[in-house]
Amino acid sequence: MARNILLLHCHDLGRFLGAYGVTTVTTVHLDALAAESTVFTSAFATSPHCSPARASLFTGAYPQQHGVLGLTHEPFGWDLTDPTTHLAHRLRQHGYRTELVGVHHESRTHADAEIARRLGFDQVRSGGDRDVVVTRTIDALTRAAASGEPFYLQAGFHEPHREPSDRDRAGIMGFLGDAVQPDATHGISVPSYLADTADAQEEMAELQGAVRHMDEGVGAILSELERLGLADDTIVVFTTDHGLALPRAKCTLYDAGLGVALFLRVPDRPRWQGRRVGQLVSHVDVVPTLLELAVSDLPADVAGTSLVPLVEHDEPARTFTFGQLTYHTYFDPKRSVRSADAKLILNLSNAPRAMDPTQSWMHRSVPIDLTGPTIGTSPVMEFYDLAADPDELVNLIDDPDRTAQVSEFAAALRHWMQETADPLLTHPTSPRHALALAGLEQIASAHHDAPVELPL
Repeated sequence: MARNILLLHCHDLGRFLGAYGVTTVTTVHLDALAAESTVFTSAFATSPHCSPARASLFTGAYPQQHGVLGLTHEPFGWDLTDPTTHLAHRLRQHGYRTELVGVHHESRTHADAEIARRLGFDQVRSGGDRDVVVTRTIDALTRAAASGEPFYLQAGFHEPHREPSDRDRAGIMGFLGDAVQPDATHGISVPSYLADTADAQEEMAELQGAVRHMDEGVGAILSELERLGLADDTIVVFTTDHGLALPRAKCTLYDAGLGVALFLRVPDRPRWQGRRVGQLVSHVDVVPTLLELAVSDLPADVAGTSLVPLVEHDEPARTFTFGQLTYHTYFDPKRSVRSADAKLILNLSNAPRAMDPTQSWMHRSVPIDLTGPTIGTSPVMEFYDLAADPDELVNLIDDPDRTAQVSEFAAALRHWMQETADPLLTHPTSPRHALALAGLEQIASAHHDAPVELPL
């Protein structure tokens, strides 16, 4: 049984990899890793922005359960309610040496020694660009090989997050930073939810360069893992926090915001090798999966479900995944429920509908459905047929033929919010918030065949 765990993660990638069908991005090393792994093609984050999504990945809980409802760095300062639920704490109890390198964004920002104490790491060396992360990760692997102890190594790349550069045009923040070169070697892919303009092409070439830059770092780490003789005894996980940092993606509950790359290489279990699994998977499923694979432990206090039965025994997967946004740089509460082919979104404020709320950078690309100076504010509810409308452009919430299906989804969303003690159900709310909840309650309680008139 492979006992070590190397968990590699990056910022703002979505599924923008060759392994997920993007033909213009150069991700040689990640594509090779994916070919040896189980690739989950319908994996979703719990939240479309950094800290809440990462906290879910590392605890197996939803944001309203782990407490990180917004960004953990200052001036925001959201934090884990119980840091001992972190995967590092759990593995340390099983005798693992635990180490964090690079991105730490799942709990409130502190000095490295304090992060280590709180989250259960033996050592933390946070921050740094790609080259720093690679150097420190290789150092950690070298020490692990010499010690012979089982290890959990969590290594996070900042790339391909947006990064200011002297090469940016005025008022723009792109993806270049100091080290990245644009890459259009194999052409340029503009996502179908964006208008294919010259500005979008320029922006996507930068993004492709940033992804290639990160991929080269992954390659260096995996090469050293092999050289040190650790590859056959190490589970390798690769994922990202959420979708691309583009309009109508990051900080939205559309698939472009919540969809993530996720693959696991498990050397000693044949059913995990060279497979693609299309069933719905959530980031909350990663912690129980790793605990079952590495230490045969199935914790009862996580929201997720181990993926071992799905991969090894073809047992039924989850029916729904759930998403949420509460607070990025301002209060913008949204909740969603998704099945294999449809999605309901509940918007509890009238914030802008599909822009990244940070506005700390000015993007050049624009949503394909932008028809005026702004994209407008969010409707109270949105319902999409994902098979016919994968970009979620046609809101079917008022379609009378969808009444029964919308009611089913509303009931599932309400149940999830109740089961996770979602604070949006009980805490002080705005008039719009109260109106949205009233609509959810009415639809969820309605007879599936009865027409429903929303109180909107």
